[in-house]
Amino acid sequence: MLTNKKTKIVATLGPACSTREIIKDMIDAGVNVFRVNFSHADYEDVKEKINIIRGLNEEFGYTTAILGDLQGPKLRVGVMEEGVVVQDGDLITFTTAEDILGTAKKVFMKYQNFPNDVNPGERILLDDGKLIFEIVETDKKSEVIARVIQGGELKSKKGVNLPNTKISLPAMTEKDIADAIFAIGQNVDWIALSFVKTPRDLQDLQELIAEHSEYKIPIIAKIEMPEALENIDKIVAYCDALMVARGDLGVELPAHEVPLVQKELIRRAKTARIPVIVATQMMETMITSLTPTRAEVNDVANSVMDGADAVMLSGETATGNYPVQVIQKMTQIIEAVEDSPLIQVPQNTPQIKTKRFITKTICHHAATMANVIKAKAICTLTNSGYTAFQISAWRPNAHILVFTSNKRILTQLNLLWGVKSFMYTKDVSTDDTVTDINEIVKEKGFVQKGDFLINLAAMPIKDKGMVNTLRVSEIE
Repeated sequence: MLTNKKTKIVATLGPACSTREIIKDMIDAGVNVFRVNFSHADYEDVKEKINIIRGLNEEFGYTTAILGDLQGPKLRVGVMEEGVVVQDGDLITFTTAEDILGTAKKVFMKYQNFPNDVNPGERILLDDGKLIFEIVETDKKSEVIARVIQGGELKSKKGVNLPNTKISLPAMTEKDIADAIFAIGQNVDWIALSFVKTPRDLQDLQELIAEHSEYKIPIIAKIEMPEALENIDKIVAYCDALMVARGDLGVELPAHEVPLVQKELIRRAKTARIPVIVATQMMETMITSLTPTRAEVNDVANSVMDGADAVMLSGETATGNYPVQVIQKMTQIIEAVEDSPLIQVPQNTPQIKTKRFITKTICHHAATMANVIKAKAICTLTNSGYTAFQISAWRPNAHILVFTSNKRILTQLNLLWGVKSFMYTKDVSTDDTVTDINEIVKEKGFVQKGDFLINLAAMPIKDKGMVNTLRVSEIE
C-alpha cells in the first residue's frame, strides 16, 4: 500500500537496491523519486534500473520519478603512497606538472588550472575537510606550496574543496556532458547540476537539453558553494528546483553556518514557488544500524518543518544494509510532523504581471479557498504541469490531484510536495470533464458525498491553454 504522506522521498540507487523486489518494496514504503548518482554510474546498470522502475510504474500504476544527478567538477588529488601522514606546520607542494605518486612532501593535483586560480592565504580542504592547508605561494603555472593547518592521513584520490577560491572550471565537465546526454536519452524526469555558481552554468545545461531533446527536462540547482549563495537570486530565476547539498556545503562553509543557510535556501525556494530538496547524511547511522539517532530523526523532521518538498537519502539506500527500513522510518517521521500548524508558508502573493499572472493568482486563490471552505481536494487539468508547481507551493491542506494526458509530466510531478498525478486522456466538454474527474476522485477514495472539491481548468479544454477557471463542486 502506498503511503499518503505529502513530503516526498528521494532515494539514491546503488548496489543495495538493485533488484526489482527491493525497488518495489522501497516504492511501497514511500520512495517517490529515484536518484541516479553519476559519480558512480555504469550506463548499462543505469538503463537496467530505469527499466525496472518504469516497468513497476506500468504494472502497478506508480508514478515514481527518475532524477539524474551530474557529478560536476569534483577536484581530486592523485594516488598516494601507503600511510602518508602530514603534521600541522609542515609544508607540502601540490603539482599539476606530472602525475607522481604522492608523498608527505609532494602531491599531484588533477586540476590543471589550480596554480593559476589560487592565491596565497586561501585554504585547501581535503577529504571532506578532514585536512586543512593554507596556500603560502603559487608560481601560477604548475606548483603551489601550502602549509598544513590541520594534519592527518593523506589518502589517494580524495576530493578537494577550495572555499575561498573562484574556480575557473565550468559546472559541467566533459564527463558531465556525456552523462547529461545519456540521461536525456533515457528521458529522465529531472537533472541535477552540481557545484552551480552562476546562472550561466544552468543555461549551459538548458542549451544541452534543448539540443538533445524535444522536451524540456527541469533542472535542479545543487547549492554547495559560497559563490552560489552570493548569486542565489539569479540562480533561482534560472532553475526549476533547488537542492540544499549539505555535504559539500558543510565543507565549503563552516559546518555551524549550514543550519541557517538551509533554512534561508528553503525560504528562498518557497518564495520563488519552486520545489526544494534537503540532502546528505539525513539518516547516516542507518547505513549500518536499524535505529537512527535522535539527532537524525530531528534533522529529517526539521527539514520537513522548514518546508522542504523532499528529503533525500544517499548512502543509506545506495550502499546501506537497510534500504527498505530506512524509507519506512523516514516516512514515519514525515507523517508525524508534516501536518503541524507550526509549518509556515511565505505569504508573498503573485505580484509581477507576467503572462502567467492569471494562472498564478488562480492557483493561489484555489489553495487559500480550499483551506477556508475545507475542500478535500484541488483537482487540476494540466498539460505542462505548471499549475501543480504553483498549488503545491502554497501547501493547501487539501489533496492536490493532477490530471494530464501528457505522459512526460505524470512522473515528473512526483517530486512536488503533496502532488498526485493521474493519466487522463478524454477530450470532452468542460462540464462533462469536471463531472468525470470528480467521479474518478470519488472512486479513488479522496472524497465522499458532501465533500467540497475545487476544480481548475483552462477553458475551452480542447485548446490546452493556461488555467483560467476555478470551480467549486460539492460531491453528490
